[in-house]
Amino acid sequence: MRLFVFMAKDRQKSDRQKSLLLEHAEKLPALHVAYRTNKRVGDAAEAAFLAKASSLFFPVAKPWGEDVRYDFLVDAGRGIWRVQVKAASSFDGTRYNVRPGGTSTLYTADEIDFLAAHIVGEDAWYMIPIEAIVPRASLHLYPHGGKGHFEIYREGWCLLLCPRNARGWEDIPVHCRYPKLPVRCAVCPCKK
Repeated sequence: MRLFVFMAKDRQKSDRQKSLLLEHAEKLPALHVAYRTNKRVGDAAEAAFLAKASSLFFPVAKPWGEDVRYDFLVDAGRGIWRVQVKAASSFDGTRYNVRPGGTSTLYTADEIDFLAAHIVGEDAWYMIPIEAIVPRASLHLYPHGGKGHFEIYREGWCLLLCPRNARGWEDIPVHCRYPKLPVRCAVCPCKK
């Protein structure tokens, strides 16, 4: 038996209340970790994910315990996605590196749907579908404007709203996927 803690969205909020919440969503406080261990950095990244996803009105559930390979369940209206959160705080001069797996094995499509990579120092998010990372052992992220393979997923929160077949590796939209979402992915045509 698994227990979940749910953070449900409030369907009773007025448009004015939602507008104020969205205005402040971009001003979420940065999370700082006093004693940097991998566990503490991971916990802070999970807290940042919960804050960001909730501010975008995604209902989020956290599984109880450590026996599942995902960190959160996200209800985006098209099913429930299993999301694994990873923090990248190590910058090697040109890029951040993220390992898409646990201590000994890489994640598979049977275990997660998205890897949410948080670039801690930049407060940047990459919402990467599992299909784009299998079977890679390392991901290189370039939030300073690099041309890495995963830049199309930077701030790609809109992918949570897409059906599975519309979020693929080379799916660059001609029109904005979800114009009401207050954040724009790196390839959003509305940014131009």
